Amino acid sequence: MKRLILNILILLTAVPAFSQDWEAIKNNPQYLYGEGWGVTLAEADKQALNDLISKITVQVQGTTTTTENETNSNGNIDSQTGFSSVVKTYSQGTLNNTEKVILQNEPDAHVGRYIRRSEIAKIFESRKNKIKDYVQSAEKAEKSGKIDVALKDYYWALVLLQSLQYPNELKYETEEGDNVVLANWIPHQMNDIFGNLKVGATNRDGDDVELLITYKGIPVNAVDYTYFDGRDWGNIYSAKDGVGLIELAPGNQTTNYQVKFEYEYRGESHIDKDVEAVIEAINPIPMRNAYQNFKGTTAQRPAQQTSVAQNNVMSEKRETNVIATFTQVPEQIYKKPEEFKPDENTFHIIERIIDSVVSKKYDNVKQYFTPYAYDIYERLLKYGNAKVVGDREVTFYKNNGVIYARGLHLAFSFKTGTRKSFVEDIVFTFNDEGLIDNLSFGLGKTAEDDILGKGVWNENARFAIINFLENYQTAYALKRLDYIETIFDDDAVIITGSVVHKKGKRHSGDVKGIEFDNDIIKYNRFTKDSYLQHLKKGFATKEFINIRFNDNEIRKLGKGGEVYAIQINQEYYSPHYGDKGYLFLMVDMNDPENPIIKVRTWQPEKDPNFGVYGPEDFM
Repeated sequence: MKRLILNILILLTAVPAFSQDWEAIKNNPQYLYGEGWGVTLAEADKQALNDLISKITVQVQGTTTTTENETNSNGNIDSQTGFSSVVKTYSQGTLNNTEKVILQNEPDAHVGRYIRRSEIAKIFESRKNKIKDYVQSAEKAEKSGKIDVALKDYYWALVLLQSLQYPNELKYETEEGDNVVLANWIPHQMNDIFGNLKVGATNRDGDDVELLITYKGIPVNAVDYTYFDGRDWGNIYSAKDGVGLIELAPGNQTTNYQVKFEYEYRGESHIDKDVEAVIEAINPIPMRNAYQNFKGTTAQRPAQQTSVAQNNVMSEKRETNVIATFTQVPEQIYKKPEEFKPDENTFHIIERIIDSVVSKKYDNVKQYFTPYAYDIYERLLKYGNAKVVGDREVTFYKNNGVIYARGLHLAFSFKTGTRKSFVEDIVFTFNDEGLIDNLSFGLGKTAEDDILGKGVWNENARFAIINFLENYQTAYALKRLDYIETIFDDDAVIITGSVVHKKGKRHSGDVKGIEFDNDIIKYNRFTKDSYLQHLKKGFATKEFINIRFNDNEIRKLGKGGEVYAIQINQEYYSPHYGDKGYLFLMVDMNDPENPIIKVRTWQPEKDPNFGVYGPEDFM
């Protein structure tokens, strides 16, 4: 009986005024409504929604001061018409609490849309929460040196701020505990970031100019930029660990360069439909400090970079392409640090690989790889037009008998998509026979140091977690279904979330049929086989895939031995598709060389009921 009463109460709350007919709804001052006509229901519904939006706009403008609607130097809405266009952005995804009535079916379709006046405030409240989420993410990203994420999330928060009734009144408590007005504080934070970014040219190889980009005096973890080639601004380039690239037009001998650090990310705004809609509705917000001019050189990189590796293995007189450094992990991470210096053969292999990439003679190094690793090498070179960039410094590690060579940077360029080039550092793994038996994209120094710094964890497990995450993101980038199949448990729990339009029809005694049409997050559960089939179809349609881990939290679980819960803020890019969301992995590391994923979930945003999936949901 209690359940029946509860269901009735839920129905009455979720479906207001169903005991009334459409005319009664129109005459009820508690509601705003819109009507539309068309040949199809979709056309009629679109008109009805636009009619409703126009009335919501009037309602909002009636409670908004004129000064809030006037333009300012930050790009705020410049008129009542402009504000109306911004209010309409709520229909793109946020306006999901309207009801729809089919008054007449096709071909003479007549549709009504309505909403409680009391629900209007909730529309703006939802967007306020999203703005604060972006600001919180930007703060964390800036502290970890992920400047690309920090600038994008600050700017997108600033954009969404322009769509509020009172954008100059929204306050936020910073991580330092200060209560700030976001309309003033966000531009200040962005300009402070721009002021701490410095860029310079380090080498030139033909028409390619290599860059060193620092943040607060150290190589930046990640930042995106475009450059002016004398005719126009190019697509987005991505720098990693301070290494960037400019590709000049053939024959361009300029020594004066201009870059603009990317912050708007207009081409990627489809990741968030709210942001995309507002960006289209308002003028761009200028950030003059995002531009930097600097001088470079036309001098070409010599065929052999003259860097001498000073150690007891290499001759001090030898000229080489590689600068070798050894065990660059802080000593306190280990109880007994294992110092390692590569032998002549290991060092020689890295040199030859660099030569093969530079000369495009890839088969010259086939003998240094196992068949499995050479297949990855070929896929990696086909991933983009690979170029060696940076100072070619390689760090050698040894853990549990395995040798790792980390830090060689390659730039990958693509023909399609808003992003022109990515820089990635490559990790080579050597087996006990001295052959390379694996390659992967590196996580980046900040993430690597963070995991290695977890001194309370088993040392082998720390390296295993790094290797796992690097192999994981590389497998998706190189579309390696063979590897992905091996890391999932046969009974793995695999859940993906997506934003969908939920449609249905409700009936009551006085109304023939009232439909509802809401955006909700739908969770799909896959078996391992069905998930792999899903990936296979997706991989076949994309020129490239790039995955970025923006923020990660890793916990060791209390039972099961070396079992870890990994929560990651992930961004996914391909030429014509992108998304962002929260990835959760529960990984069994008891066999460090063969990690097994027990649980994988992905959701586009935090669920209003439970937030982000975590280990407590599956134990």
